[in-house]
This record gives sequence, C-alpha cells and structure tokens, in this order.
Amino acid sequence: QMEMQFFVRPGTEGEWYETWKAARRRFHEALGLPADKLRFHDHDKLAHYAKAAVDIEFEFPFGFKEIEGIHSRSDFDLTQHQNLSRKKQQYFDNDIDEATGKPYGNYVPYVVETSVGADRLFLATICQAFQEETITEGEGDAQTTKQRTFLKLHPAVAPIKAAIFPLVRKDGMPEKAQQIFDDLRFDFRLVIEDKDAIGKRYTRQDLIGTPFCIVVDGQTLEDDTVTVRDRDTREQVRMPIAALRSYIGEK
Repeated sequence: QMEMQFFVRPGTEGEWYETWKAARRRFHEALGLPADKLRFHDHDKLAHYAKAAVDIEFEFPFGFKEIEGIHSRSDFDLTQHQNLSRKKQQYFDNDIDEATGKPYGNYVPYVVETSVGADRLFLATICQAFQEETITEGEGDAQTTKQRTFLKLHPAVAPIKAAIFPLVRKDGMPEKAQQIFDDLRFDFRLVIEDKDAIGKRYTRQDLIGTPFCIVVDGQTLEDDTVTVRDRDTREQVRMPIAALRSYIGEK
C-alpha cells in the first residue's frame, strides 16, 4: 500500500480534494491506463470524521475494481495524535488572510489522503498491456496468419527501453552494437541480443514489453544508420545513430 497525507489549511480541503482527484487520475492515465477504463466511485457512507471519499476504479477483465482511494479526513488524524501524545500538532501559517489582513496563525491542518494499492496497480497495468492480435505475413498463396502476443507497456514503465540487435555476430556488427549501447546506457535501460534469428529476438522483446528494437546491419557500418522497429505497430524506420537518443526520449 502506498499512502500520502497532504496537509491543508482548514476551509481549503474541498478544493484540494478535487485537485488530488484530478491529479491521481492523470497519474494512472500516464501509466497507460485508458480514460474509458477508469471511473470515480463516491462513497455512500462516510466515516464520522470524513468530509468526502472516493475510489478510483479500473475495469479489469473481471469488472471494475478499486485501485486507489482518496479521502478528505478533516483534522481527525492530527487531533488524535495531539490528544494521545500530548504534543502539539499545530502549524503556524504566515500567509495573510485577505479577510482580516493578518496571518492565518495557528491551526491543526486538515488532511487529504491518497492511498493506492501497489499490487492492484501492477495488475491493472499488466492487464491493460497484455495484447493478442492476428497478423498476416507473406503474399498471395504464401500468405499465412499467426497469433502475436505482446506487452503494450507505456515506454515510461517498460523495464527495458530498447534492445540492440547486431544482425550477425561478425563483420564488426557486435562491436558497433556495443558502441551504441555504451553511448545510450546512461540515458536508458538497454540490452544487446545476438542469439537466434532476428524474428525470434523480436518476439522475446515483445513479450517483455520492450518498446523499441534497434538493428545494426551492414549498412550501419557504411553510413551510421540503424533500423528501429516499433513494438506496437511493427513498423520499421531508418535513422542515424545520432538521432536515437532524442527519438527514444521523446516517446
């Protein structure tokens, strides 16, 4: 469980509650959870100290379930600490109250709390990322179809940002792949793969959610360009090695 308690001035808790509702929803969307699979569910019954409470729910394959709760808890938490510990939990607010022209002074802060389940969020991310599709290969009588499985993880949370493939393990290609790795390794988490046919390498990286595969081939040794393959679309583009950092970073 990951919790945060945000202290606010009494009287502003409603505004901050709405602010955190919007901010936390944006957080989940930024991880790759689509807006149409997220919803707010307001609590019908509140604890005696609560002013408002809402759950953020995600539509799992088995239905909508809570992944995070947001609560406006008044000053109950700090007042309880103060009463039981006999230590003041007050804060002196130097900001000027426009109504009086004086500082807001001492008060026990109100709390807006967010609480997200790490395991539930992980499950939601994996459920959303898991993709199966039927793809067609070849042309005419040689055309075939097959099932493709991959993890469509948002690049920000993919454990490996890019895999570098020397097309063959000779002719200077492994050394060139290592140079690219050394140049980018402080910016992104990378791997070099040189085992098996390139199609099998693509499949392995698709299954762990790697967004980009960079292929070093004979042309790379001539003009310092590489082929970059996109995990989601399987499209391949040719670009200079010097453009890789900005290309991956912008994604």
